[in-house]
Amino acid sequence: MNARRLIDEATAVIFDLDGVLVDTAVFHYQAWKQLAKQFDFDFTEVENEQLKGVSRVDSLNLILKWANREVPAPKKEQLASLKNTWYLELVEKMKYGDVLPGTLDLLTYLKAADKKIALGSASKNAIRILEKTGILHYFDAIIDGNVVKNSKPDPEVFLKAAAEVGIMPAACVVLEDAQAGIEAARTANMPVIAVDKSHVLTNYNARVNDLSEILISDY
Repeated sequence: MNARRLIDEATAVIFDLDGVLVDTAVFHYQAWKQLAKQFDFDFTEVENEQLKGVSRVDSLNLILKWANREVPAPKKEQLASLKNTWYLELVEKMKYGDVLPGTLDLLTYLKAADKKIALGSASKNAIRILEKTGILHYFDAIIDGNVVKNSKPDPEVFLKAAAEVGIMPAACVVLEDAQAGIEAARTANMPVIAVDKSHVLTNYNARVNDLSEILISDY
């Protein structure tokens, strides 16, 4: 189905954060790569793609597995915190308007159309990122890694977002750039638009290269 139609027919729109609204994925990559060096592991973009939509703790566990290292739980907490410190140092350099193409136009359109707007992200820094880029005020609900127990592809984050804005899942549409997020949306019975410039994702209802394509498309 056409992405614009999915947006217009939905009552609520739920956005992933990294890679959809803002380009902070590169910050995660840089921080994880720096951490992986401590284990003499060459963390590449190939592994980084597998961490999209995955929680910080689960991402760390994957990196330790790839590096063939085992560390005690207290050490894991320290490592996860260290990675987040490096990541936040990069986030703090973000400025108002540092969003991906089409983000402001689409959010403005949705507000004018009286759609509910929610965030469904694994990030624990989502509010700070939305503040730094100046788009926090658009959102009616923010469900992030601080309030969910299960990472995507578990549908918890999207189901909580729908409940928070008071809309049935089937009347929501999700915008995602990760396969785990797409599977989470489908499990939640929500149509999903893949933000997928590389044409690598599957099982979506519609696909765009970036958000700027949605409003200029016809049915």
